[in-house]
Amino acid sequence: MYEFTIIVPVYNEEENLERVEKELLAYTGIATKKTAILFVNDGSKDKSQELIETICGRNTNFQFITFKENRGLSAAIKAGFDHVETPLLGYIDSDLQTAPEDFNLLLEHIDAYELVTGVRANRKDSFVKNMSSKIANGIRRAFTHDGMDDTGCPLKVIKTDAAKKIPMFKGLHRFLPAMILLQNGKVLQVPVQHFPRIAGTAKFGLWNRLLGPLMDCFAYLWMKKKYINYEIKNKG
Repeated sequence: MYEFTIIVPVYNEEENLERVEKELLAYTGIATKKTAILFVNDGSKDKSQELIETICGRNTNFQFITFKENRGLSAAIKAGFDHVETPLLGYIDSDLQTAPEDFNLLLEHIDAYELVTGVRANRKDSFVKNMSSKIANGIRRAFTHDGMDDTGCPLKVIKTDAAKKIPMFKGLHRFLPAMILLQNGKVLQVPVQHFPRIAGTAKFGLWNRLLGPLMDCFAYLWMKKKYINYEIKNKG
């Protein structure tokens, strides 16, 4: 019985997928929870789907779902949340700029928290990407007061019950800790490794990293005001 599912969003990552298979397969051998992998193909136009099907065909713990057309990272993560059946889920980007082995660092703490997120130590990105990320994170913290330094880190572990309650909208993947806090859940950040992208191309420009998240902050504030949260005391 699997205990943990890793969601891997994929959009035009044919150059990375065999390495993703190798790294995640190696991780399943050292994972502290019995682990399954779920690829979410976000309407890739390259050979990603063909490779995903080959990988899943030779590994029983690898599965996939495929979108009819490209819908974006938040939609891919949301679809993963909807389809996962294990008590715990996580996600990692298919560029492997974070290390699957670091999931074990996050899993150490998940019993006491609803979400544990990585914080990229010694980031290996360009100056522009690093600075835009720092600015965006600062703006987001000012709006949400979530206390998180790096919500864009593509390495997270979440209790599945909490993840399924998150009302996702485009761009909300940057607000996952804040949305868990709206549920009165607890969140924690843990330093993880970070590596330069060695294959494929980044899917986000300055708009996605800076101006887009600023607009999303207003959407979050609206949702926070309207958010419904309740606990059942008893029933008969």
